[in-house]
Amino acid sequence: MTPDPLARARAIGFVCIVASAAGFGAMPIFAKLAYAEGVDLPSMLFLRFALAGGTMAVVMQWRAMPWPRGGNLLALVAMGGVGYLGQSFCYFASLQHATAGLTALLLYLYPAIVTVLSAALARRRLSALRLLAVAAALLGTGLAVGGSLEGSALGILFGVCAALIYSIYILVGERVTPIAGAIPSATVIMLSAALSYGLIVLWRGPAFPGSPAAWAAVGGIALFSTVVAMITFFAGMARLGAADAATLSTLEPVVTVVLAAVFLTEAVGGWQIAGGVIILAAVIVLARSGEVRKPDG
Repeated sequence: MTPDPLARARAIGFVCIVASAAGFGAMPIFAKLAYAEGVDLPSMLFLRFALAGGTMAVVMQWRAMPWPRGGNLLALVAMGGVGYLGQSFCYFASLQHATAGLTALLLYLYPAIVTVLSAALARRRLSALRLLAVAAALLGTGLAVGGSLEGSALGILFGVCAALIYSIYILVGERVTPIAGAIPSATVIMLSAALSYGLIVLWRGPAFPGSPAAWAAVGGIALFSTVVAMITFFAGMARLGAADAATLSTLEPVVTVVLAAVFLTEAVGGWQIAGGVIILAAVIVLARSGEVRKPDG
């Protein structure tokens, strides 16, 4: 029996988003290792995007891939130079006025926001199954991040803004990246973000890695948590749509918790295990759902 091409596309999209979640979920582990070696945040983010963008530019040149042009190019530059900068600023500002648990939970409001906005823009009704999956993923995330959920009104505002900016970033990417391609889109976004963070580093002064361990951690962020994570996310989103891709990305905190337990010997509580199980259940529901998005091209 010949496999259904649309079902195959959805399966490929699912695998891509799982790979992306693994990459993004590993980033806090690499970041903690880099911080321990004296690398500060602006320098780390500059190196992250500069190394990743440079690597992808070489790949594009080697494969003779065309660069995005016109409105698509401007949108991608804004996604990297403004979207990433604004989202990270709001996220880390929220950490200064709220606990890490609350900040993470507020950020992971983005699957629900993306689902609602995507349905509103497409003027389609949301199925009960999709709403249930999003709600379950949000609940699971709340349990998985654990910790205290205390914070000031300013911290909550910054956390919600981080989720909103990231939601808009995903929805813009859903429209632009299928036209420009996953690799060219990711390359322009990375280089634009590198330029923005490079200006910050010039203003504040650099604190670059000073040891092989620090460079290894930054290299892991650039290659695995940026190049692989971003390209697979865009490739998966082209096949699944923004709403399902965002919901499946709630696997990220599960990956982070597991890796932190393995490599940083951080304890994993019963509530975190329960949260991970709920997230996995939501992911399975979406993976087995019948709605399929046709990949562009």
